[in-house]
Amino acid sequence: MTMRPRRQRWVALAMAVTSVIVATSSTMHAQVKAVARAGATPPWTKGIQPISRDSYYHAIECGKQASTDPPCVFWDSGLCKNTDFVLSMYTPYKMVAYEVWRVTQQKKPAPQPNYVEAQQTRITIGVSQVRGSTNTLTDLVLKRGTTVVTPTARSVAMGRYTYDFPAFAPTSTVTLEMIGKNKTVSCTIDRTVLAGFR
Repeated sequence: MTMRPRRQRWVALAMAVTSVIVATSSTMHAQVKAVARAGATPPWTKGIQPISRDSYYHAIECGKQASTDPPCVFWDSGLCKNTDFVLSMYTPYKMVAYEVWRVTQQKKPAPQPNYVEAQQTRITIGVSQVRGSTNTLTDLVLKRGTTVVTPTARSVAMGRYTYDFPAFAPTSTVTLEMIGKNKTVSCTIDRTVLAGFR
């Protein structure tokens, strides 16, 4: 008869511990949704692709803009905005557009960036910590549905992850999980937003 109250206490304790674990795990995961940057001209709806004659000259036109922050060059600015991590992306299109923009900002004629180098460029995601955040990055995981896409190269220390083009094809939603020591931030990127990536 003395075992019954003891057993009840163990059950009560186990339930209390479980509720604390559930509450803690829910605060250790944040969900955000990627938002496309507005006003990017010239317009682009094909998503990130290997460089082609079409995208190469399109990127050159993008880079010729006089703005100090053209959305077509810095289309990834503010992507997956959260309080812990900042994302930046480097693509063949951005390589060409940025080089043209950098030179024309110095009031020089628009260059013709190296086409072969652009052809060899893949998609690299850079992850850096927001100033003041204590949530240190431990990994980045990219998922299409429930399938994890393995990067072709990664450096957790530098916060750089490189992928081939199918990883960001605008055919289905992509989820980026920025895994930190304190909390994971998951960012969903829908097909419409992916199509605007360049």
